[in-house]
Amino acid sequence: MAAPLETYQPHDTLANAASSTLQTTLVGAIIAGVQNTLTKQNVGARGIITRSGGIIALYAAVGATYQITKDSASNLREKDDLYSEAMAGFAGGSVVGIARRSMPMTLGAGVGFAVVMSAFRYTNGISGYRYMDADEDEVERKEALKKLRRRPLQETIEELGEGRGIYAPGWEERRRERLLAKYGIDVAAAQQTK
Repeated sequence: MAAPLETYQPHDTLANAASSTLQTTLVGAIIAGVQNTLTKQNVGARGIITRSGGIIALYAAVGATYQITKDSASNLREKDDLYSEAMAGFAGGSVVGIARRSMPMTLGAGVGFAVVMSAFRYTNGISGYRYMDADEDEVERKEALKKLRRRPLQETIEELGEGRGIYAPGWEERRRERLLAKYGIDVAAAQQTK
């Protein structure tokens, strides 16, 4: 029997766009501040806005366009997948080309952003691609992976030897015998006298 399909939960486009715009505007302001600091002329603190205001506006426009396109495409298609990410990447990247007033740059940046963003989504970002079964519990999956990769204790002892927190069953008795044979110290008797 096939698992029931999850119903699509629409995204709040305006709230997400406002949040993304704010974040990308802040990133743009930081980059503008760094550029303002590295200029040879002393332009003052207002130079962030007067000289580098276009960078801040560009970052804000890219963030807003990307998020509005992504949420709108997802809401219209009622799917949140990498195709929505690719459409949003193309729209956001195109803003960079439009700012340069170049059609080749518009298309190139749009395609470049679309490829990067859809690949990032397909590979599940930094954590990497992993097919997730809807019925699979994350804790059970991790426990199964631990058991799959766990090595037998005897194999570990053969490679590393005993000590450093790795002890085979019967280690205390073998230790007592070695100490008695080598140094003549009976550990069991010494522990009883305490």
